[in-house]
Amino acid sequence: MRKPRDYDAELKALEDKAKDLRTRKVQQLGELVIATGADTLTADELAGALIVLVETTDAAKKEAWAKRGAAWFRGKSRRSASAPERNSGGAQTQPGGAPPASGATGAA
Repeated sequence: MRKPRDYDAELKALEDKAKDLRTRKVQQLGELVIATGADTLTADELAGALIVLVETTDAAKKEAWAKRGAAWFRGKSRRSASAPERNSGGAQTQPGGAPPASGATGAA
């Protein structure tokens, strides 16, 4: 006879995993804000800029922003690849002194 499934336990595990993913996303977005230097903006300025970005329907602008962002990430990966050579002691940190997120591969 088959063992009955514990749907409540499976649902709880999925909810916990979803919560962990949301937490990681928020952390990575914060790290991105710091890494880009956007943490120098006030919360109102940053929120306003993000609202404008979300409301923009011009595909050409969005494509230009995407290309610029991709170039920024490529430049960051080249610089961080040589960082261990410069900093042979201790854990590697991201700009702003934030420790790297475990398993982080970019923006969420």
